[in-house]
Amino acid sequence: MQRVIILGSTGSIGTQALDVIKANPTRFDVVGLAAGTNRVLLDEQAAEFNVDDTGLGAAEAEQLIRDVDADVVLNGITGSIGLGPTLAALRAGRTLALANKESLIVGGDLVKSIAAPGQIVPVDSEHSAIAQALRSGTADEVRRLVLTASGGPFRGFTREQLASVTPAQALAHPTWDMGMVVTTNSATLVNKGLEVIEAHLLFDVGYDRIDVVVHPQSIVHSMVEFIDGSTIAQASPPDMRLPISLGLDWPNRVGAVGAPIDWTVAQAWTFEPLDDAAFPAVELAKTVGRAGGTYPAVFNAANEQAVAAFHAGRLPFLGIVDTIRAVVEAHEQDGALSLESLADAEEWARRTADKLIAAAE
Repeated sequence: MQRVIILGSTGSIGTQALDVIKANPTRFDVVGLAAGTNRVLLDEQAAEFNVDDTGLGAAEAEQLIRDVDADVVLNGITGSIGLGPTLAALRAGRTLALANKESLIVGGDLVKSIAAPGQIVPVDSEHSAIAQALRSGTADEVRRLVLTASGGPFRGFTREQLASVTPAQALAHPTWDMGMVVTTNSATLVNKGLEVIEAHLLFDVGYDRIDVVVHPQSIVHSMVEFIDGSTIAQASPPDMRLPISLGLDWPNRVGAVGAPIDWTVAQAWTFEPLDDAAFPAVELAKTVGRAGGTYPAVFNAANEQAVAAFHAGRLPFLGIVDTIRAVVEAHEQDGALSLESLADAEEWARRTADKLIAAAE
């Protein structure tokens, strides 16, 4: 039986993880729960799953990891605040089921230097798909990774059409039900840019061998192309419980997770090239990833400030990525990578982004 700590238990990833565990009570035992601020729901979850150890906030989540004996830590926290718990889980020797992509992207080599081989199991549907497909060959046989993107609510829009879109439109994702920041990141394709950096860090594949293709049906979650011309794709209906279940007991598959594709029904899957002119976030993310150091932290922090400003009516949609680019271009790497240097870089990026946003109003 896998003993599991769930961080971000009251959010989308956390609640779906508890669904998986509830359906498989002889396979998983919840030994710790942590949430951001929702104490009421946290207490309800603790009572339902008979959990004694709980915490609120990142600091209590880290303490929970250090104090509670567990096999797996599922990090479902949103944002770079999840870095501390990610490092705590790795240092404690737990398997890290990682849904908090920002902690790997921001932490970069700092996270990788601590992680043992195979200790990080991706929970993002795209990276879970790649991890599954990579079992079909050796690292030397991989030609490239292909991340799929739904295209978000503005698939097919030109840059000119994007100039006037609203926050409400940005939150109307056609496939996934996510929070404000992640849904907006999907609309700008910043989320896909972050996932490209994450793929590079997880699988040690160069940025010139990681591509993005638009697949609006969100059935094929990503693909691996091999040197013999074969492409292995992982396909399933869009349901995060499948990659969550694999994260909880990798590489074993878990029953009672989700429904398979109904092959008796006619359907069509389409794939389109990404319009880099309308959605430049992916190429910008690759530039940031190649620069490494504190640049990904700056990219992520600037995006969070710009997204907040967009939803407050202070910044147009196109201004999100334009602001990120301006902050990244103004940044200068300073010193070795550490928690302190990352925190300083994020604080600088937020201040700089706020100044640029205020100046543009």
